[in-house]
Amino acid sequence: MTPRTALGALHIGALMFGLTGVFGKLAAASPTMIVFGRAVFAVLALATFARFAGRTPWRTLRARDARRLLLSGLLLTGHWVSFFLSVKIAGVAIATLGFASFPAFTVLLEGLIFRERIRANEVLLVVLVSIGLVLVTPAFDLASGATTGLLWSVASGLLFALLSLTNRAGSEHVPPVQAALCQNVVVAACLLPMAVPQLGEVRPVDWLWIGLLGVFCTGVAHSLFVASLAVIKARTAAVVFAMEPVYGITMAWLLFGEEPTLRMLLGGVLIIVAIVVSSQLASSRKSGMGAEAPSH
Repeated sequence: MTPRTALGALHIGALMFGLTGVFGKLAAASPTMIVFGRAVFAVLALATFARFAGRTPWRTLRARDARRLLLSGLLLTGHWVSFFLSVKIAGVAIATLGFASFPAFTVLLEGLIFRERIRANEVLLVVLVSIGLVLVTPAFDLASGATTGLLWSVASGLLFALLSLTNRAGSEHVPPVQAALCQNVVVAACLLPMAVPQLGEVRPVDWLWIGLLGVFCTGVAHSLFVASLAVIKARTAAVVFAMEPVYGITMAWLLFGEEPTLRMLLGGVLIIVAIVVSSQLASSRKSGMGAEAPSH
């Protein structure tokens, strides 16, 4: 893979991640059913990638790795369910921007959990995200679907930040594709009891959207990200994936008529700037190390 094709693969992966909310809205199934189906299809896609990608390492899990993957799988379950709840309640644009608050949570949680000093530029990051979320919310009214949906998406961002920190704590031993596959197995196992009674209610067209969500927005996007890191710097990859909200909001605008207001666009710009700043900070702290593959 050349640098040019790797950069193209990254943008395709970011577009696929951006379509997550779109496919979730197209599927008429419940968030629980959507996440269960996504996890099952993702396991199949990731297993296929691991089987045919000759350079994909596979390691025996230690007990501590198994415990960490179980915890991260539970966090991934909560992250996805809360995100799709937000999509169903408030739409793709608000759900995507609310989830994009996760860099601010990551900065705060890193300082608390690892007792790292929070720098001035990281405080600026938190401020940018906070202002962006205020602008994205039309009105702070808990009876409003937009506000409730935004709260669910912010909760999704918090859970993703916890998931990221959990992954980073043990990412040296478990390869990204293997970790993602194991986490998706945990997601499917957790939701199986709730999904089984709903299987007969899922329409064939909904299985199509869920299958696309699991195969392309999870398995293929994740695999493209991992493969491109062999050529592209982690910092570049992180900045490219900051385009995910742009792709998601644009597709929701085109497909569902979710036209963003000027205030929402301004809030989105602030949040996306915060994502880029966060990516640069993370890359500077982890120079020479690979980036973590996204799970959204």
